[in-house]
Amino acid sequence: MPLSKIVVGGLTALLIAGPLVAQQLPVVEKTLSNGLRLVMVERHEQPTIAFGWMARVGSANERPGITGLAHLFEHMMFKGTRTLGTRDAKRDGELNDLQDKVQARIREEMSLLREQQRRGEIPNMMDPKARTPRLKQLLEEYGALVKEQRTLIVKDEMDQIYTQAGGTGINASTSQDRTFYIISLPSNKLELWMWIESDRIANPVFREFYSERDVILEERRQTLESRPGGLVGEAFNAMTWMAHPYSWEVIGWPSDIAQVTREQANAFFATYYAPNNLTAVLVGDFDPEKATAMAERYLGRIAANPNGVPEVITLEPPQPAEQRMVAEVETTPALQIEFKAVSAVHQDAAALQALGGILGGAQMFAGRPGAGGGRPPTGRLNKSLVLEKKVATSTSAAFRGMKYGGLFVLRATPAQGHSPEEMEPLLYAEIDRIAKEGVTEDELQRFKNATQVGLYTRLESNTGIRETLAQALAVGTVQDFQATPKRIQAVTREGVQQVARQYLIRDNRNVLITHRKGGEAPAPARPGGGSAPGMLARIQETTDVAQLKTMLDRVTKQVAEAPPDRRAGLEAAQKAIQERIQKLEGK
Repeated sequence: MPLSKIVVGGLTALLIAGPLVAQQLPVVEKTLSNGLRLVMVERHEQPTIAFGWMARVGSANERPGITGLAHLFEHMMFKGTRTLGTRDAKRDGELNDLQDKVQARIREEMSLLREQQRRGEIPNMMDPKARTPRLKQLLEEYGALVKEQRTLIVKDEMDQIYTQAGGTGINASTSQDRTFYIISLPSNKLELWMWIESDRIANPVFREFYSERDVILEERRQTLESRPGGLVGEAFNAMTWMAHPYSWEVIGWPSDIAQVTREQANAFFATYYAPNNLTAVLVGDFDPEKATAMAERYLGRIAANPNGVPEVITLEPPQPAEQRMVAEVETTPALQIEFKAVSAVHQDAAALQALGGILGGAQMFAGRPGAGGGRPPTGRLNKSLVLEKKVATSTSAAFRGMKYGGLFVLRATPAQGHSPEEMEPLLYAEIDRIAKEGVTEDELQRFKNATQVGLYTRLESNTGIRETLAQALAVGTVQDFQATPKRIQAVTREGVQQVARQYLIRDNRNVLITHRKGGEAPAPARPGGGSAPGMLARIQETTDVAQLKTMLDRVTKQVAEAPPDRRAGLEAAQKAIQERIQKLEGK
């Protein structure tokens, strides 16, 4: 029975139906002769189809020097083909070749400037004032070529064709693990989609390539660099991931964006946009068998990459110690804690998701407009820090699973008169309580219910199914998608307690404390750096009495020598150590 026709009598029936939705969803998988995968869901409620095709490539497939290239393709794939986007394909191609040659000479000049910066002869090679006379001349020559090419470009021609055909929602997005291109069309435009998408995969023309790099640099400035806390967040992410390519932002480092070449882009495209690394998702009013035959005719004509895709082999090593970052930002003070976790398809992922729901709370009807959107989160952190202790205005906890790893993220915003440092030991106390005592059956069941309803509501529409499938396929398989409800239902209280003990530990955590720039000073420094409240959390975790006594001697000396503005914090630490020693010695 089609999902939208299911009549649900009250919440109980909805919760019963929820776990079965993904399993009952009529997903059809096909693989074309060239390796391109088709994932299709037939639904005839409306005469429309939600289309999408995914290149299984994201920032994790990049390397230093070409960071941001996966995101750059999100832009370049809308530039057209040999038949779309230009009035004169022959001259357009010639201008691309000429631009490449001029850009090669520009890179030679940039290399000279890079060496001058390395030697300290100029402060910033990207400063226009540092340009050599030859570089200025080459930039003028390149500008003239761009100007001529723009007279030939038919801007957004592909978008116009789709819009005239009734298309809506044309867009694309890039993540660490995939790049996804989407549109919805009337169902009688299936062949149009097949033709256009096969053309832009088989015959793309990366026109305006070098000028588009400047567009992305501006996008980076607007969405990351000018956003309060944006650069701090980028630095924190780079600190958190020691080895894995997840350490850089999807948009890439600015020096790489500014220097990437069309030759590098061509090689990247040939590797990762070959059909044997692509998955098309179709949801809506069509016949899967007929769609498969049509896909073989259009998409199946594109040659596969016989070499396949290089495997991401760099594994994130175990983190040897806690990492901390303290920053001043022109925004509300905040605390963010990230624990290294596992991939989205790991056997512990469902339990970590449950732990996030229990700590952070889950909206029963998340994703459905106007249904419960104003309810406060019901998790332990909100109850403890916001409602009871009133030290925070908001809290959250969530597991974020990706293809090659994951993070368990805690966030808290302090209430007026309180600091991020004050909240830190309180967050750890809630984690410690779950690690020692576990969670209740009622908490776990509430999480399962909310997850079931959330999945059910996402699968009510063609676009919701498309996006949910794409998210699953970016990190796993259709089988993983279908198994998700069972995995959630199989989570036990013991499983949630076990992942809290295993992953939410001190050596595995990364802490970001942000204070308002120009606002109140951070809390008094603790011995060895950091904050006094941060030290309090460590005191509670230490079980070595001899280590605590050594710490007590050091703090006692510092109390005697500390200025008045630091003494209160050190005295609090001194008292906490004494109480911890007494507790461990059973006094």
